[in-house]
Amino acid sequence: MITIRYFASLRETLGRSTEQLEIFEPHTVLSVWRLANPDLALPENTLTAVNMDYVPLSNNVKDGDEVAFFPPVTGG
Repeated sequence: MITIRYFASLRETLGRSTEQLEIFEPHTVLSVWRLANPDLALPENTLTAVNMDYVPLSNNVKDGDEVAFFPPVTGG
């Protein structure tokens, strides 16, 4: 089981801040997004983390991990 966390506008768009997903084989961060959100493309420039460390979309995810998605930040 992995825990997925969504922050800021992603949380608002998806209508949830966290969920659990049972995985039975290795996945990447990107494939976790696709499993959890099959009808929504991952927004460009989304930051991702596994167990509180920023990682690329190709990073492997295993049972027990926490995966977080952060939308791009803009400001001025």
